[in-house]
Amino acid sequence: MREVVTAEDVRNVPPGGELSCSPGAIVTPWAREIAESRGVRIVQVSRDQEPQVVAIGGDHGGYALKEQLKGELTRLGFRYLDMGTYSTDPVDYPDIALAVARAVRSGEARFGILVDGAGIGSAMAANKVPGVRAALCVDVKAARNAREHNDANVMTLGAGFLPAGALPEVVEAFLTVRCTEDRHLRRVSKIRAIEERYSK
Repeated sequence: MREVVTAEDVRNVPPGGELSCSPGAIVTPWAREIAESRGVRIVQVSRDQEPQVVAIGGDHGGYALKEQLKGELTRLGFRYLDMGTYSTDPVDYPDIALAVARAVRSGEARFGILVDGAGIGSAMAANKVPGVRAALCVDVKAARNAREHNDANVMTLGAGFLPAGALPEVVEAFLTVRCTEDRHLRRVSKIRAIEERYSK
């Protein structure tokens, strides 16, 4: 849930859409102006009302782990959108990464999780979509850091790198840890500012 709403956050919402934020969230003046011009409603929603939808995807190398991921999400009480692939037939990971990143950017999903052989390519592709902060997570510590320090909204996993049995703990950490400390939020805002500057 957003603690700070920026102009970039509003731009990532389709015209006439809705942007959810925490009660008492800071909405920048520029974000309010853009929201008004685009007809975007900024709505304060408590954490227990927050939509719990995760967009998931994987290439042929990540297919088996993506299927395991469904059970973990269900166990944790999250709904999921499966963006493919749906078999072990070879596919190109950038296509899957783009589908998941778009779902997160549009607000259709709160988070995204991508799985390929190493997790690196999917992170690179997803991070090209404005508003997406994808982080490769190889263990629980990385998943916690990605959320707490960087407010990552997409996690990528390498099916060939993730230790056996680590999936439940890594997924739970990523989906439950929050970025709330001022120093981290300030740094995430600087990431957004860089993105905004070079996306023009």
